[in-house]
Amino acid sequence: MATQRYSVTPHPIETLLTWVKSGEIAIPEIQRPFVWEATKVRNLLDSLYQGYPVGYLISWRNPTVKLKDGSPSAGKRILIDGQQRVTALMAALLGQEVLTKDYETVRIRIAFHPGEERFEVYNPAIAKNRAWIDDVTRIFGPDADLIELTEQYVEANAGADRKAVGKVLQKVGKIVNNHVGLIELAEDLDIETVTEIFIRVNSAGAELSQADFAMSKIAVNETFGGNQLRKAIDYFCHLAVAPEFYSKIEKGDPAFAASEFWPRMQWLKDTNDDLYDPTYTDMLRVAFTSEFGRGKLQDLVALLSGRNFETREYEEAIAEASFAKLKVGIDAFMNKTHFDRLTMILRSSGFLTSGLIRSQNAVNFAYILYLRGRAERLPAHDLERMVRRWYAMSILTGRYSSNPETAFDFDIRQIKSQGLQKHVESVIENELPDSYWTGMLPQIMDTSSSNSPYFIAYRAAQARLGDLGFLSTDITVRDMLLNRGDKHHVFPRKHLQNQGLTPGRYNQIANFVIAQTEINVAIGDKAPEVYFREIAEQVSGGTKRYGGITDSARLQENYAQNCLPASLLNGEVPAYDDFLAERRRLMALRIKKWFEALA
Repeated sequence: MATQRYSVTPHPIETLLTWVKSGEIAIPEIQRPFVWEATKVRNLLDSLYQGYPVGYLISWRNPTVKLKDGSPSAGKRILIDGQQRVTALMAALLGQEVLTKDYETVRIRIAFHPGEERFEVYNPAIAKNRAWIDDVTRIFGPDADLIELTEQYVEANAGADRKAVGKVLQKVGKIVNNHVGLIELAEDLDIETVTEIFIRVNSAGAELSQADFAMSKIAVNETFGGNQLRKAIDYFCHLAVAPEFYSKIEKGDPAFAASEFWPRMQWLKDTNDDLYDPTYTDMLRVAFTSEFGRGKLQDLVALLSGRNFETREYEEAIAEASFAKLKVGIDAFMNKTHFDRLTMILRSSGFLTSGLIRSQNAVNFAYILYLRGRAERLPAHDLERMVRRWYAMSILTGRYSSNPETAFDFDIRQIKSQGLQKHVESVIENELPDSYWTGMLPQIMDTSSSNSPYFIAYRAAQARLGDLGFLSTDITVRDMLLNRGDKHHVFPRKHLQNQGLTPGRYNQIANFVIAQTEINVAIGDKAPEVYFREIAEQVSGGTKRYGGITDSARLQENYAQNCLPASLLNGEVPAYDDFLAERRRLMALRIKKWFEALA
């Protein structure tokens, strides 16, 4: 029978809030911004008022760490699940301000209607209505006087029953006596087990991740600057998405603005590039994997706790060294030159817009490769070539789509043992042999998902190779990807619908070309037999209906660039399934030509 590795103790809410205020239970300062809507805070108070359960809180005391002098140091107890609920109570009952996901400091005011025994988010209508107590902090504040509050309410509301109002307000005041179960995980649980528990726990309906746990560990550490490092990660990610928040952070957090991190991210205020907008998970993965040579974030949690993997004990010196090392990785991630070079490499490969970036983890590992290569002082040209080819391979093979942590860990360990260049060339050779382009790729391109990695790679290929749009004389696919050109059905959708085909059949990626809007409109719903014949006539001196190509050699080149079967030059249209099979073959060869051009 398994030994229970936790205890469950009910505690009054008042006691828990006191512990949080005193620091006995640590809620990381900005572990996560407060993401609850005010209505959810209202619902929490109502549940407590009605006597309903509001779930358990889960805490775990950091493992005892050996200090440099050999003496033990008991760590803080971390609230690993329940932060949003506790923050909601601190905000609503005690009037504490919260930091929103938009990095604004706000007060959440919850009002109460004694007659209807109803909580509501404070609003202008409530402000004008004396039947409401506009802020429940008047009931819970340290100077609260329920008798006086009752008298004030009855005086403002003629006809209100003093006894009934007093009774209701006393009931509200007693919700801090309600008990909430605190699950305390055994102090001697190893990091892996606590991480597993952490990941399985749901908080506010969203599954927590190892990155969340790592951020908690970083945020509660003040000894080695973790609290500032946590802010650096969070602020960088926010500024990458919304540069306009620069002044809000600078004014709202002067202590951070005076830190060494602030100058390193100031460049973000002047950029609006959204090709790669990293989350804190992305930043942690890249910084940790590139700097520590490991791919699993639970190892980061262990190292930041001071774990010695050989003795399985915890040492302060290891924690200190790990925080210092992580800081180096975060600094490298935030470096403008590094960040710009990564996005330049992606764009030069044909991935021009964020719409063509569908695997954030593939970008993350490309960044890891780049940072490792920089650290090894590889020549810039060789490094850029290597990163381009690796990223393209990752997209085509879905290398980081199913279990990215395992793949990260495998690749970085192989890089450590074999060397960067040797591992990259070996993987590419194994994953993309000659048979891939002619055998596997055409088969797996049998899909109707326009977000499939193969269609994304095909569009990137056309952009990189300088292909013209379908029937265009001057406008390139690159131009249209940057300006949202049309995806055109070669066999028009309506035409195929009329034949009884389903979306999965007529939306095959092999039935799409990138075309100018006016060409798309001119073709409309015409049967391919009709408009391809008219195109053939156009280059033989006939009426100019579709674009400006009037030369058969230029048309042949345009069809080749857009991977259209040569038989269409004469207006001969194959059966739809035959067309798709031939086009997949040609598209796969175009992607191969692109990949070879990345070298």
